[in-house]
Amino acid sequence: MFAALAAELAGPAAAGLTASGLEELLDERGREVMRQLLQDHFDLRKIREEQQAREHPGPAQGPDGITRTRLETGHGRLLATLFGTVTVTRCAWRKPGAGNWRPADAALSLPAGRHSHTLAKLACLEAARGSFDGAHAAVTRRCGKVIGKRQVEESVVRAAADIPAFYASRIPEPCTPSALVVLSADGKGVVMRPGALRAATAKAAAKLGKLRTRLTAGEKPNRKRMAALVTVYDAEPAKRRPHDVIAPPGGRAGARELRPGPKALARWLAGSVRKDPADMIAAAFDEAGARDPQHLRTWVVLVDGADHQLALIRAEAARRGVTVHIVVDIIHVLEYLWGAAWSFHPAGDPAAEDWVAARALTVLAGGSDRAAAAITAEADAAGLEGSRRSGADACTRYLGNKREFLRYDQALNAGWPIATGVIEGACRHLIADRLNLGGARWGLDGAEAILTLRAVISNGDFAEYWRFHLAREHQRLYPGTTQGQYALGA
Repeated sequence: MFAALAAELAGPAAAGLTASGLEELLDERGREVMRQLLQDHFDLRKIREEQQAREHPGPAQGPDGITRTRLETGHGRLLATLFGTVTVTRCAWRKPGAGNWRPADAALSLPAGRHSHTLAKLACLEAARGSFDGAHAAVTRRCGKVIGKRQVEESVVRAAADIPAFYASRIPEPCTPSALVVLSADGKGVVMRPGALRAATAKAAAKLGKLRTRLTAGEKPNRKRMAALVTVYDAEPAKRRPHDVIAPPGGRAGARELRPGPKALARWLAGSVRKDPADMIAAAFDEAGARDPQHLRTWVVLVDGADHQLALIRAEAARRGVTVHIVVDIIHVLEYLWGAAWSFHPAGDPAAEDWVAARALTVLAGGSDRAAAAITAEADAAGLEGSRRSGADACTRYLGNKREFLRYDQALNAGWPIATGVIEGACRHLIADRLNLGGARWGLDGAEAILTLRAVISNGDFAEYWRFHLAREHQRLYPGTTQGQYALGA
């Protein structure tokens, strides 16, 4: 086949092809050459196995301890691969009342289903990147018609099964005692099929009436199940001043160099639509504890200020006896300050930016109470009432309620991070960019698999995880054996 392909490329027909035409010819015909090479290798293994069985016709004992005396040849099965579908033929040792034992299956570590592990790996990577339709199309373009869309989805679910065990078995890299352990958590809704909603959400959705032409009030949020995300990373402290974070009104003067903030190192992301936020926060504390089992390092927890999240974090820290320093994300504070700014300025007024900067600098200097008092006094002096005052009042309430988590002067002086950019970015990357594609409605298993696989890929751990997954899969299918144990000559 290779000689025929080489002759075709040397012939007159190929001489008239463009560069792209030659590539397409080699892509199609070359894949068939590779498929035939793989098929020939399996056929060679079949011949050698049968020859060895004839030379040594004695009984065979499988890993289950059962001795089988009857030998049958010609047991074939189809295997869909990157290059196309091939037939794997092998010997089977049999005994009445016992299952067949095929040593070649263990030697090759064949999958339980029709699709090879390498094909499943490609399907996982494509499905984690885009829609299942797009993944199926991408695999078909590369490999031909070897797998269906539903099989792509099933492969992804199976492939993600060992992710919790993988991370539970890992030992984090050691870190210097001065390095911070930073934790953060967040959540984002995913549109689910009705059967995959949590019980309370499904009950609320069932009470809503239906319209033919649009969603009813409250129907949109009641189609979603909240995905919980957490992150843990290391960071060397980096001291800063308020002016390094927010430029003063009128801009920065002089050439004073800005001090950079702490950089996230050894980042670990995890997410789940199946588990509750409490379970994921516990998983984050597990990861942090693995990094600092003696609790010798400083633990900083970045939050968006949600009361339920704060309660879960405090309860988990108390249960483990670890001291955590909770810091509310400065970006959320700025959003409230901007809301207050529109109580005093007309929409689009450039002066609002300087107003926000001045109050933000006060908050960053540890004066959240002073900032709240100043906003209240300004609103009283301006005689603001009703809706005109709502933004200012919301801001002062927020600053008052969260004052113990707004000690930015201490955080900046200690070199801690004060923004939740890592977890916010994870929400966009892990969920919004894939699970919230237009029109997508998820089942629980599929959403969980895609989310956890995207987290593994984002962590840079997919290659290591896949080796771990293949080893676990081999033990599930062929317990007590190692790959190649029953190969010829072993």
